[in-house]
Amino acid sequence: MDLAGETNSLISTVASFSSSSSSVSSIDTSLDCDSPRGGDVDHELLHSAVSSSVSVSVSSSSSASIQGVLSLIRSEDLDSRLFAAKEIRRLTKTSHRCRRHFSQAVEPLVSMLRFDSPESHHEAALLALLNLAVKDEKNKVSIIEAGALEPIINFLQSNSPTLQEYASASLLTLSASANNKPIIGANGVIPLLVKVIKHGSPQAKADAVMALSNLSTLPDNLSMILATKPLSPILNLLKSSKKSSKTSEKCCSLIESLIVSGEEARTGLVSDEGGVLAVVEVLENGSLQAREHAVGVLLTLCQSDRNKYREPILREGVIPGLLELTVQGTSKSRTKAQRLLCLLRDSESPRSEVQPDTIENIVSSLISHIDGDDQSGKAKKMLAEMVQVSMEKSLRHLQERASTLVRP
Repeated sequence: MDLAGETNSLISTVASFSSSSSSVSSIDTSLDCDSPRGGDVDHELLHSAVSSSVSVSVSSSSSASIQGVLSLIRSEDLDSRLFAAKEIRRLTKTSHRCRRHFSQAVEPLVSMLRFDSPESHHEAALLALLNLAVKDEKNKVSIIEAGALEPIINFLQSNSPTLQEYASASLLTLSASANNKPIIGANGVIPLLVKVIKHGSPQAKADAVMALSNLSTLPDNLSMILATKPLSPILNLLKSSKKSSKTSEKCCSLIESLIVSGEEARTGLVSDEGGVLAVVEVLENGSLQAREHAVGVLLTLCQSDRNKYREPILREGVIPGLLELTVQGTSKSRTKAQRLLCLLRDSESPRSEVQPDTIENIVSSLISHIDGDDQSGKAKKMLAEMVQVSMEKSLRHLQERASTLVRP
């Protein structure tokens, strides 16, 4: 059989295998890879029914079908490689088992990124690699070791919005690996990600800021991030994002890291019109983790120079959100909110903790900063709501403890 005939035979075999699991192809491609909807999202939990069907299809398929796809991705025929890349992308959407089966495809897929081939071939290879990397540390590392970073960096600077988006998503996914973080940072990616946050499409911006957040956990990378002075574009992205989104959470995480670094970032946050307000809005409406970062930003400001930053924070109506956070936030959020409330009150007496009998005094000294009449009534209403929430949480805790003590 000649090469063309062998290739056609392989495609027929793979196509037959593909038709047995065609229901998988209807999955939304937005869930293909680590994304701003959660970074390293466990898509097998999100789509357990689909995952089960994939597993059945894979387990019931012959090894020849798997080997057929791998043979096609190594083929010299570009159309065959394109077909195989799309198959790998589809079959690895939700199945970790498939990612393990096709880990051998990493090198030929990376080689597809290097060819001077149509954009559609680059897109197919990138998406296949993205799916191989999701929830798979070994594949993440293998993709970088195979040399994918150089072409991904080129795509990040592409005039094609689609390729730029896929490159940003790739860096988001690959930067979730601790092994990859120093390599990515050392190859000049950070200034390019900041540029994408400034000028990219909405999706590319979201992925870029999350990739930066991943990279920022390494001190050397954080220093490089600081050198790019990214506060303004990050604030602009935060202002335009839904405050309960993962994007806002990562923006606040980065802002918190930036303002700890020095006075320039703190002054920049306060002088940026709507900057502090955007952080306050996340404190009120963000996820639990986002609210923790937001209160951390405001606390760092106030601790650095209370006289300078107290009024700008109060001016944005932060008190109701802080009061709610003292009883409804994470353990760290509650502690930070209490400390910030102490700093925001009129008295400057130092206290490391807020005792229960001092909350009313704090609210009384702060309530005058809320616009409108009947300030005393507002203070009492806030306190009543706080007490109600606290009592309900305490009662549930007692009931849970009591239930564990009941013997059959």
